[in-house]
Amino acid sequence: MQAAVDVIAAFGSHDTARYFAGFAPEATFLFHAEPALLPSRAAYEELWAQWEREGFRVLSCRSVNPRLDLVTDDVAVFTHWVRTRLAGVDEEQRERETIVLRRGADGRWLGVHEHLSLDSATDVDALVDEDGADRVDLGVHQR
Repeated sequence: MQAAVDVIAAFGSHDTARYFAGFAPEATFLFHAEPALLPSRAAYEELWAQWEREGFRVLSCRSVNPRLDLVTDDVAVFTHWVRTRLAGVDEEQRERETIVLRRGADGRWLGVHEHLSLDSATDVDALVDEDGADRVDLGVHQR
């Protein structure tokens, strides 16, 4: 699904405006490093700005083993493993991510919930070819 691919590409290039444009204003966010649910896109944008003031910058983001489940005609669940490089951090961040997407009345798909958790699996990277390309194509699975 192009909407999920666009969000990941925007995040990976630290294109803040394009990244947040991929989420509905009422979207919620749950991150392992934050103590509470972020109840809106605006709350996340505020937190992001704070992180940037502290030196936060995304250098790259790689999606491994992406999967899209079409739950209804207007709701989809995107899951994948995420490998992220951040400025000032030597170690690659290893996380799992779920983004719930909803198709609006205008036909545009937007994220309405994002959940990020730590990934301790070591065998996930075996799903990536030597050139970094995913071996598993983004398939749409109907429920």
